[in-house]
Amino acid sequence: MFFSEREIRALAVFLPLAALLVAGVLLVRPKADPEVARQVEQHMQSRADTVRLAPFDPNTADRDELLRLGLTNFEAVSLLKYRAAGKIFRIPEDLTLCYGISDSTYRRLEPYIRIGRKYAIAPKSYRTGRPLPEPMAPERFRIDTVSARYLRAIGALSKRQAEAFIRWRDLHGIRDMEELRECYVVSDSVADALEPYVLFPEREVHPVEEPVELNRADSATLRSVVGIGEKTVGAILEYRHRLGGFYRCEQLAEVRGVTERNYEKILKQIYCDSCEIRKIDINFADQKTLSRHPYIAPVTLRKILKRRQLKGGWSTAEELIDEHIMTREEAARLAPYLVFGQGGGPSDE
Repeated sequence: MFFSEREIRALAVFLPLAALLVAGVLLVRPKADPEVARQVEQHMQSRADTVRLAPFDPNTADRDELLRLGLTNFEAVSLLKYRAAGKIFRIPEDLTLCYGISDSTYRRLEPYIRIGRKYAIAPKSYRTGRPLPEPMAPERFRIDTVSARYLRAIGALSKRQAEAFIRWRDLHGIRDMEELRECYVVSDSVADALEPYVLFPEREVHPVEEPVELNRADSATLRSVVGIGEKTVGAILEYRHRLGGFYRCEQLAEVRGVTERNYEKILKQIYCDSCEIRKIDINFADQKTLSRHPYIAPVTLRKILKRRQLKGGWSTAEELIDEHIMTREEAARLAPYLVFGQGGGPSDE
C-alpha cells in the first residue's frame, strides 16, 4: 500500500482547496483586450499603404522611407536600432546581419541598395589609433604582404574577418583574383571593390623551358601555368572535352574565366598539338554528338540534320557553305573538327 490512512485523509482535504485556489486566480486575472492585442500586432506588422521600391542607403534611410520600401514596422525599427548601436553597412550583404531582416526581405531589397561613399570601401579619412567612423581611402597594395590592420582601415573586413583572411592567405597563398575569391571571409562585393587595388606576386614564367601541351595536360599540369586558377582549370577541361581538343592556343580565350590580363601570360607557357583533337564524322554522327560541340549552333544543327536526311551527306566543308548551312567563317572554324565519311545514306535521326 502506497499511502497510509492518515495521508489519504490529508490529500482528500488538500486537493479541493488547491482546486479552489487555481480557479480563484483564473477569475481574478484580467483578460487581455482582444482589440488592444489586434492593434499591437497590426502596428508591429504595419507597412506603408503604397510600396515603392527605389534606391536607398540603409545607413541613412529613415523609418518612413523603409516602410515605403515594404518593410514592416518591426523590420524598420530593427534596422534603426542596429544603426543606433553604432553599426555601419559597408556592403549590401551587411543588411543580412541586422536582426529582423529575413533572407527573403534582403533578396527583394538587394537590387536597390546603394551604399554611400562615406560608408563603403572608398573612404575619405582615417586617424591612426582612433575608432574608425570612416575608413581610409584604399591605395594599391600587395596581397601577399598586406596587414590585417590595413584591410580593417579601408573598411573591407572586420577585425575578426581580417585576421582570418591573413591566416588563410599565409596557409594557401593568393596569386590571382580567383584565389582571392575562394577565401571564405571575402564576399563577392568586397572582392569586386578590392580588385582595382590588389597587386599579386609575380610567379616566374618559363615560356620556352617547360611549355605545357594544352590537349594532353591534366588538371595538375594546367594549374602550374601562371594565370590559370583552380576554377579556370575546370572550365578549360570542360571546354576542351566539348570541343574535342584545341587546335590553336588562341582558342583558350573562348574559355569562361580566362581574363584578358591572364591570357597573355598563359600563351607564353603553352602550345597545341592539333593531332590530339577528336573529330566528328558529320555524315554519321548522331544528334547528341553534334549538339555538344560549341561551334554548332542549334539553328545550324537543325539545318545539318534536315539536309542530311534528304541528301545523305557531304564530301567537303565547302558544300556546307554552298548549301547555306554555315557561313564561311563558321565553316572555317569548325572544319578542323570534321571528317566526311563516304557512302553515307540518310541519317536515322
